[in-house]
Amino acid sequence: MTSLLIENATGIFSGRPGAAMRISGSIRIRDGVIVDIGALQAEPNERRLDARGCVVYPGLISTHHHLFQSVLKGVRSGINLPLAGWLRSVPYTFWSKIDEEALAVAARIGLTEMLLSGTTTVADHHYLFSDSFRFDPAQVIFEVARSLGIRLVFCRGGATKGRHFDTDEFVPMPVESLDHVLKSIEACAQRFHDTSPGSLSQVVLAPTTPTWSIDPGELKEVVAAARRMKLRLHSHLSESSDYVDFCLSVHGKRPVEWLADHDWLGPDVWFAHLVHLDPNEVRILASTGTGMAHCPQSNCRLGSGVAPADAMARLGAAVSLGVDGAASNESADMISEMHSAWHTHRAIKGADAVTAEEVVHWATAGGARVLGLPQIGTLAPGQQADIAIFNLDQPRHFGPDCGGEWRHHRPGYSETKIRRGPRRRAFGCLNSGERHAQYQTTGASALLVRGHARRSPQGWASAVYAAR
Repeated sequence: MTSLLIENATGIFSGRPGAAMRISGSIRIRDGVIVDIGALQAEPNERRLDARGCVVYPGLISTHHHLFQSVLKGVRSGINLPLAGWLRSVPYTFWSKIDEEALAVAARIGLTEMLLSGTTTVADHHYLFSDSFRFDPAQVIFEVARSLGIRLVFCRGGATKGRHFDTDEFVPMPVESLDHVLKSIEACAQRFHDTSPGSLSQVVLAPTTPTWSIDPGELKEVVAAARRMKLRLHSHLSESSDYVDFCLSVHGKRPVEWLADHDWLGPDVWFAHLVHLDPNEVRILASTGTGMAHCPQSNCRLGSGVAPADAMARLGAAVSLGVDGAASNESADMISEMHSAWHTHRAIKGADAVTAEEVVHWATAGGARVLGLPQIGTLAPGQQADIAIFNLDQPRHFGPDCGGEWRHHRPGYSETKIRRGPRRRAFGCLNSGERHAQYQTTGASALLVRGHARRSPQGWASAVYAAR
């Protein structure tokens, strides 16, 4: 049995809503589970982590990513285009060049960027599956995630019909038969879907879009298959006004209303973006428990608009944050995403539109709710010990509030010295074989703690010590 006591933290965010967000005391972890929080004394032979000058969060949770895009940041041809033009100029142009090595590199870049911002769980929506591939994209991405010790929710995407653009200059996006898609997802789930409390791998059924990637007659079959396999559902929806215009012109209904007719709503479903919703769609999503992956940075970068995440949250809906693909974000880390969410809503709706505590809730407990992972996202006894510790020793955090009523902060990428378990390997290494004589990670913004009774040697150590 391993035991760790995190003590002397300047402050703790619990992830829970309202006044319960801010708590104090020490946190005791045994065998990967939080067992107590409060005024605690160290026990004999207990490992101790001095979090003086730091704030403690639940590990952050990103509910929408496209890891393959981590090697497509800043592509000049798409840098000033809206969604449709960007799709044509970046992912649809370059997808065929993402071979096995490029995908592995992209996944390692993307997941490391997430880890360094305090993120412990990532939902990756991967929609590139071609019969020309001589590798399994799911296996490649899961192997990288396992080597880094991060929890991966693999959203197996794909399309049964192609989307046509005004050019034939690129290799068409791959399409599959519905039967092949469903059999492939079932095989993927049999290999990687683990529903145990400490699981680091899960699988989701996730067509690229229900509007352009799946024939309308297949929608009910897809959702029925997902529920038969006990998998959650994910997709893009209403990211731009094109979704609304298309559904109104073709189906005579707005996107959410149209999908309600096809059983595509419920607490086991979440959509990325949901920027263009009318008040009735917001109410439908909230009443059905359908979740939102709010991606403000990508939506702003592409000029798509600002999703009504605050309106959904006020109705009790499941709201979470996602970084989206790095090709439409360029800063795919959760700290930047949280900061953007906080600022964006306030810029257009007023300073009281969204509080710092609400944004933290979206990035933690909200993500856990959307992904159906109640064992993470909050700091409380019985929860898995996914914990991020941010150091406030940088000049940007100095101020009169630091010693008393501490404030929401945006940790910068500072040098954090850490030591890990038996292998004495620095957290955040891109190559697990790298030797770090000083046991330090340059560029890290967070210490991450996770203890697992059944952890692999590549997983996080059961204790992380700040080297002062």
